[in-house]
Amino acid sequence: MDKFQAFGKNITSSFSPFAARTQQYVKEQLGTADEKTELPPDYIELEKRVDALKQVHQKLLQVTSQYTNEAYDYPPNIRESFNDLGRTITDKVNLLSHATSPAEAQAALTAPPSAKPQPKTFPHAIARASLAGSQLLVQTHPSGTEDPLATALEKYALASEKVGEARLAQDQQIQQRFLAGWSTTLNTNLMFATRARRGVENARLGLDATKSKGKSGGKGEEDLPMSDELRAEVERKEDEFVGVTEEAVGVMKNVLDTPEPLRNLADLIAAQLEFHKKAYEILSELAPVVDGLQVEQEASYRKSREGA
Repeated sequence: MDKFQAFGKNITSSFSPFAARTQQYVKEQLGTADEKTELPPDYIELEKRVDALKQVHQKLLQVTSQYTNEAYDYPPNIRESFNDLGRTITDKVNLLSHATSPAEAQAALTAPPSAKPQPKTFPHAIARASLAGSQLLVQTHPSGTEDPLATALEKYALASEKVGEARLAQDQQIQQRFLAGWSTTLNTNLMFATRARRGVENARLGLDATKSKGKSGGKGEEDLPMSDELRAEVERKEDEFVGVTEEAVGVMKNVLDTPEPLRNLADLIAAQLEFHKKAYEILSELAPVVDGLQVEQEASYRKSREGA
């Protein structure tokens, strides 16, 4: 029986603080609370800054998380077969260069996969469509002559595949250097701040509940003198409140002052810059070649018209 009573006391002692805090919270929501300790203005300002930082992380991660989805720019209106995705453009061009008949050329385009399916990105899709178009023109073009559009499309296909590979490299860098860092800040650092702030709120509610209890002398009656026991409990609660508040201030300042988010953002921009730089270099090398083919075709066209 004694053990049961002791167990009951332990349950009551552990539950009572929670019940007191809950009761105090309800009173505050209803506007009937006698006590509500005000938090320092500097603390409230820190809370606002932390909330803003959390929203920034949530909003940008919501958008940039697309970098984990390979097909984020893949056209939704196209349908590619397993064979279309079987080999790289470079492999197909190499096989086509050894083809001696239309049948062999078609076999090269539909050769069984050599590895995993090719990426579903917009540049890769352009590359596959360009190479397929090039071969259609080659197959229907008179033998012994070269179709300049077919040649240009093949070169464009090779370049587009390189652009696609550069985009995948960019995505990998962003996942490692930006998304991982910002996710850690959101799910770890900011979570620690939230937990610390919750501790402050619980300590404040406990303090105010004890103060309200002290006003009634612990007997539910107003304006009774506070007992020494209650006064000591209020002082203990005040010390606890001050302690957790100082701790929360330190945690929030650490979250706000850490250079990691800005460093991660710089890495995001660097990855994007590297991709666009590579894409520019690839297309800059291709453009004059295609321009040359276009000039030659136009000259040939004018010559044929003049001859007619």
